[in-house]
Amino acid sequence: MDLEDNKDDGKASQGLHRLSADSPHTFVQPIKRINDGEDVSFFLASKAYADLMTFLLQLNASMFPHKDPSSNSIRSWELGAENIVFSSTVKQLRDLISRLEALIEEAPPDTGPRRFGNISFRKWYNLVEERASDLVDQHVPVGVLNFTTTTGQNVTVKDELCAYLLGSFGSAQRLDYGTGHELSFLAFLGCIWKLGGFAEGDAGVEERNIVLGVIEPYLNLIRRLVLTYTLEPAGSHGVWGLDDHFFIPYIFGSAELSPAALDASSLPQEGSRPGAPDPSDVAKATVVERERKQNMYFSAIGFIYDVKKGPFWEHSPMLFDISGVRAGWAKINKGMIKMYNAEVLSKFPVVQHFPFGSLFPWERDPSAIPVKHSIHVSNQPSQQRETSSSANSLAGSEALNATKAPWASAAGATSASSTRFRTQAAPSGNMEHTSTKAPWAAPTSSNRMQPSAETAAPWTRKAADQQQGNPILPTRAPWAEK
Repeated sequence: MDLEDNKDDGKASQGLHRLSADSPHTFVQPIKRINDGEDVSFFLASKAYADLMTFLLQLNASMFPHKDPSSNSIRSWELGAENIVFSSTVKQLRDLISRLEALIEEAPPDTGPRRFGNISFRKWYNLVEERASDLVDQHVPVGVLNFTTTTGQNVTVKDELCAYLLGSFGSAQRLDYGTGHELSFLAFLGCIWKLGGFAEGDAGVEERNIVLGVIEPYLNLIRRLVLTYTLEPAGSHGVWGLDDHFFIPYIFGSAELSPAALDASSLPQEGSRPGAPDPSDVAKATVVERERKQNMYFSAIGFIYDVKKGPFWEHSPMLFDISGVRAGWAKINKGMIKMYNAEVLSKFPVVQHFPFGSLFPWERDPSAIPVKHSIHVSNQPSQQRETSSSANSLAGSEALNATKAPWASAAGATSASSTRFRTQAAPSGNMEHTSTKAPWAAPTSSNRMQPSAETAAPWTRKAADQQQGNPILPTRAPWAEK
């Protein structure tokens, strides 16, 4: 997908397509497909990637302030705004998140010493896993759960939904959370959208409800999980990453602070909303504390202040650099989308665990532009390179046979990879091999070392030197003349 200038606005205005409830659908159990760098390239030209980006851009466009052409008035939306009326599906999903948050009380953090994440997160995750099916039944619209399926198929719509929902809260094995899990929740919402679970109405209304009514509460749940169980950042770049755990609040938050737009097809590329805080205010703790209650961007910045100490420029240098953009929040929003594409969707460590089913299929998008192999894609893990490396290692181990010890007979030789950590048997036999014998190890006297004149100490040659008339003056002390 081309993200240059206004070319992404078309996808946002079209919106993620909905499946027809009249046509039976064959659901597929989502599974891992991305195993190396070449798979990332395929993903970037797949239908799944196109749908994910379309849904993201659609949600992003809905957060831009709206300009009414008739009255020339501008309307914007903030966190906790009272003038927002949520649909029944959004209310159900908000209740789902509240139920998930309540489970934290059933899995209090372990009080013992630990180096990394708290192991009680595994208990919380197991509770979610055990109750996921019931939670989906209770909080996902009936029309979605009863979507027409192909006769005789074993995989249900709930199988696909649960796969993305359970992938949204971090890894119980690694005790971490990152943008790959955040992407899984976006896919979960995208599945419900595709199956007609969200209300249809004026463009941008339900999308905005999703961002403010579902995604923001989800982010707050994750923040509590991170604080409660000290979850590690997944695939973090350290201080040179945008954020240890999140990305999408910076996209939607910057959109909210951008200039007003008439519709999704004409989003502004520069400038800021009148009265919006300055981008440089992210380095001012007092401003962040005020704005975090109203804006998703500052809410994410506020969480950084909660968990990190020291100068902002020191622990978050990338966000600090972005705060110096003088072209306004719309410019930052545009850059955030490009960065999301490059640092999240195009990075193997982030997308390697994303599962693909029928709603986000592992199929090439016929309209996709072939992906250019950038330096990032070229540096991704490659099974072909690993196979070549293994072959070279094997060839190298065979070449090392020339330096094998004399007792390492061909019959007993094995590959280096199979014997690397194996204890070598002690050599047997008399090991009589001329090339490895020390000079004095010869069984016959003829090979024994004989005294050498060159190595004899000077005083051992006294008798011979005197017989030849050669005094040993170099070794005499000066007082030895007499």
